Amino acid sequence: MTSEPPYSENGGSNGRGSGGGHTPAAIAPVRALVVLILFIVGAVTLVAVGTRPPVSGSAVTPPSTTASTTTVKGKAAPTTTTTTVAHSSVSVVVANATETNGLAAHFTAVLAAQGWAMQTAADAATTEAASAVYYAAGQQASATTIATTLGLKPTAVQPLTTSVPVTGASGVDVVVVIGADLASQAGT
Repeated sequence: MTSEPPYSENGGSNGRGSGGGHTPAAIAPVRALVVLILFIVGAVTLVAVGTRPPVSGSAVTPPSTTASTTTVKGKAAPTTTTTTVAHSSVSVVVANATETNGLAAHFTAVLAAQGWAMQTAADAATTEAASAVYYAAGQQASATTIATTLGLKPTAVQPLTTSVPVTGASGVDVVVVIGADLASQAGT
């Protein structure tokens, strides 16, 4: 016959309680640590969600790219890739190069209605008979679109250089110089 050891104050035989060797005091720090970790993860998640830019409002549309391939007499021509830039990301200034007052403001309003990022209207340093649209590097397509909107020929679109008769045009993507040929369109 075997005899059982005497009953201990720890709640059972061999000094082990009925909890399988775990006492409630040993579980409390582990639970506290788990709760603390969950709290920190939750707080970080809420802060990350709370600092995101709003979904509504005027979002900037990323440029879209289209590719086309033309087949000529059984041979494929090189693929042409065209990138369309959002109007709101192109800065445009309109300068009046005529003696007619208010032309730059009028055409600034016309282009603003198309969504271009308009700068303050200006006066050109000289008077010009023909209107022109000048573009900074990488903005030729935008300048061509603006010229078409104003009813100008493709030859009116030119690279932006220091010879543009507008002071303070540096840093602007497109400069529109309104000449006498567009004065009648304004209806001023």
